[in-house]
Amino acid sequence: MERKRVTVGPESVRMLELGHPWIIADAYTKKWPAGAAGDLVELVDGGGRFLATALLDPGDRIVARVLGRERLTLDRGWLAARLQTALRLREAHADLDGTDAWRLVNGEGDGLPGLTVDRYGEYLMVQLYCAGWRPHLKSLTRALEELLRPAGIYEKGRPQKTRELEAVSDTKRYGRLLAGTPAPPRLAVWENGLTLLVELEQGLNTGLFLDQRKNRRELMGRVAGRRVLNLFAYTGAFSVAAAAAGASLVTGVDASPTYTDWAKANFGANRLNPKRHEFIVGDCLAVLAELQRQKKRYDVVLMDPPSFSTTAKSRFTTRGGTSDLVAAALPLLEEGGLLITSSNHQKVEVADYLKELRRGALQGGGELRVISLAGQPEDFPYPVTFPEGRYLKYAVSVKAGGRRV
Repeated sequence: MERKRVTVGPESVRMLELGHPWIIADAYTKKWPAGAAGDLVELVDGGGRFLATALLDPGDRIVARVLGRERLTLDRGWLAARLQTALRLREAHADLDGTDAWRLVNGEGDGLPGLTVDRYGEYLMVQLYCAGWRPHLKSLTRALEELLRPAGIYEKGRPQKTRELEAVSDTKRYGRLLAGTPAPPRLAVWENGLTLLVELEQGLNTGLFLDQRKNRRELMGRVAGRRVLNLFAYTGAFSVAAAAAGASLVTGVDASPTYTDWAKANFGANRLNPKRHEFIVGDCLAVLAELQRQKKRYDVVLMDPPSFSTTAKSRFTTRGGTSDLVAAALPLLEEGGLLITSSNHQKVEVADYLKELRRGALQGGGELRVISLAGQPEDFPYPVTFPEGRYLKYAVSVKAGGRRV
């Protein structure tokens, strides 16, 4: 099939030769002939040398995403081969015991850039982060049906300006059924032997972030008999893990009443009595100030904020906001206690994130010693040539004492 050959500039050539899968819009891409999202193009250098086959998305900042360093056809057979490779990787390397909710396709990490596929029990969830996949969605759906025979396949849309929508999207339907039978409004799935409830139709997200599965399991080994404060608790997956592992008290804090009710439902699904624990609706920084006023103390403080959030009282961003949170949390943490901090902000490198923790410790008058630094699990692979793929940072630190005078 005849395909457009499009010329990329010297900087893009260099990035391609380093293995990066993205072509960013620049003066060279503006000269490309008109094309539609979903077209396949052959990338060539200024001398006409073939470099790669890419999926076109002319309306995006990432105007093309590399599918392969060879000439190829994006059909059901090609998709099936990529999906089978992704499945074999999980079967060989991901520890999924007691778990039926995990990621099958992690975009660039599985050679399908701009596309994710998650498993939730007997259902699959497809998300397109690139309009170029839209024309190929039917072929993808059929390939998934043939490979896994799911009860149903959903797509959850990724609208623009998701930051602004997050606060008002709890009940809006962003998911749609592509194939199979509908899932219940709240579907029960397994993670580390625990039951968690997800929604495949309503909301921007499903209610469960699969990339924290191993970190929740790690938490379970640290909290028996301890008092745990979970900030930005969302639907309570970390809180459930802590309570199920024998924490004496779990206090969950989130700004959303909807998510707090969802967290209580997750406790009930695991026969954990919500009345034995605490659920606080409020802005996390304001709640921390109030807990300090009440002289509350905890053995473990966990914070897993979104990279951006807005409440009536404050605005949080990972850059700068993390240090303020750490400083506000440290007075509540017992000496020798654990501060567990996490960020999914793709543009914040590990070194910069540790600087945020350092600033927070200095500001809060405490000393933190990092004892563990983790990322996403094996079902979230990323190419070594794609540093953006290593986005999750999960640090476990010990509060070692006050500031020296």
